[in-house]
Amino acid sequence: MVLKAAVCGQGCAVLRAGRAARREEREETMEEITKGLFALQDETYRKFHAKLIPEIEFERIIGVRTPALRRYAKEIAQEEYIEEFLEELPHRYYEENNLHGTLLTLRYRELNEFLEKLEIFLPYIDNWATCDLMSPKIFKKDLPRIYEEVKKWLKSSRTYTVRFGVVTLLGFFLDDAFQPEMLRLVADVRSEEYYVRMAVAWYFSIALVKQYETAVSYFTRPQPVLDHWTHNKALQKAVESRRISDETKAYLRTLKVKTPKEKKG
Repeated sequence: MVLKAAVCGQGCAVLRAGRAARREEREETMEEITKGLFALQDETYRKFHAKLIPEIEFERIIGVRTPALRRYAKEIAQEEYIEEFLEELPHRYYEENNLHGTLLTLRYRELNEFLEKLEIFLPYIDNWATCDLMSPKIFKKDLPRIYEEVKKWLKSSRTYTVRFGVVTLLGFFLDDAFQPEMLRLVADVRSEEYYVRMAVAWYFSIALVKQYETAVSYFTRPQPVLDHWTHNKALQKAVESRRISDETKAYLRTLKVKTPKEKKG
């Protein structure tokens, strides 16, 4: 027993040392990746961009312009150590999340694997910019499959998973893949979260550009389908579009609804 304990003690010591070495190596890898982001820092851009994402603490923003971040991601996307970075969640910095999302689109070319990695990452998205940065071209490989995924994302309790679902419908399903039922799916999203409501308004504004005849019916019913704020915001954004005629814009302006406060006034 004493001998076994001694042997186990030696073996365990070696095992612990190996684990400690791997852990240290992993930490060094994470540090090097973050250093690469800081090497691209633009302090002026940092101050400007921080105003656009008020939900992120300033200390968590490095200040890397998107084109520079994408170039960096392309340089390192196929390195073996990137797998470790993608497993290291949650990330500390805003740009690390942006890098994560960009790396997913560059590294995984098989749809099932990509979706598996995406599902792991979605709960950690904590702002609209990271959410909207991802527009995976791999989705085009199987849009019916992605549509089923979107239905699940829209039912999520997480703000940016829902927003990602809406933005995916906006980016991939308002042209040839459009189905009228998709408008109802988005209209049925109910949330008090600003960035979800804004995504719904954005979606309907683009729907009014690309699928006008179907989309406009959601704004002409006696009882508004969307909540008052989202209804009016969608019309406002549509009217701002250069792809809608002046005549149509004039008509859309007449479809604005009064909010409860306006009615009381």
